[in-house]
Amino acid sequence: MTPGVRPLIAGNWKMHGLRADALPLAREVAGGAAGLAAELLVCPPFTLVAAVAEALAGTAVAVGGQDCHAAARGAHTGDVAAPMLRDAGATYVILGHSERRQAYGEGGAGLRAKVEAAIAAGLTPILCVGESESQRLAGEAEAVVSAQLAEALPEGFAAAGGVVAYEPVWAIGTGRTPTEADIAAIHGAMRAQLVRDFPAGGPQGGGTTRLLYGGSVKPGNAAAILALPDVDGALVGGASLVAADFLAIARAAG
Repeated sequence: MTPGVRPLIAGNWKMHGLRADALPLAREVAGGAAGLAAELLVCPPFTLVAAVAEALAGTAVAVGGQDCHAAARGAHTGDVAAPMLRDAGATYVILGHSERRQAYGEGGAGLRAKVEAAIAAGLTPILCVGESESQRLAGEAEAVVSAQLAEALPEGFAAAGGVVAYEPVWAIGTGRTPTEADIAAIHGAMRAQLVRDFPAGGPQGGGTTRLLYGGSVKPGNAAAILALPDVDGALVGGASLVAADFLAIARAAG
């Protein structure tokens, strides 16, 4: 954990949930959030953002989207703009998740444009980065993550409170995680790059940018992962769909 930085535990619900089960889940998470050291965030599907935001209004749990378009409006059938998420009650948005990188070829200048759009709309972007298994086996993990950061982070990212989530592609939904040494090494490299690229002190600089770990985070491994240097929280997938598990991970943050 980075000294002086409040941890963030974010739940990515992916394409799960109807109102009948999502709203009780959101309320159960909110019921256990009081007094936790960590900030809690849930990111439901687009169809549930407004309803979950209304259910969580006045609680300690924030709401985010799972993606946004780079344009603020226009003829983009099926897409959702950052101002629309903000209008629905979201304050965060996940961008560049590995599932979108793989399925839709996201990355490069297009992803940077999404990050810029999120910031312009008043959303806090959570940029996801991470290597494939073949890239790790080839010894390219740090280089891949460094390139993904360099291509997607605009100048105002740190000042806007932007968050980075390291999610090794091969660990997502598989039950497998990197070793603690591997997680620490990637997070240390990301921290060094962010400090270099955003050298200002305090909340304006890369030294306090929150770095999350994601990829098969569970109550059983959360404490060890969250105790590592420069790991400032977690981006949680499957375990975020069970309130007791999600809250147990949050409690592990201190």
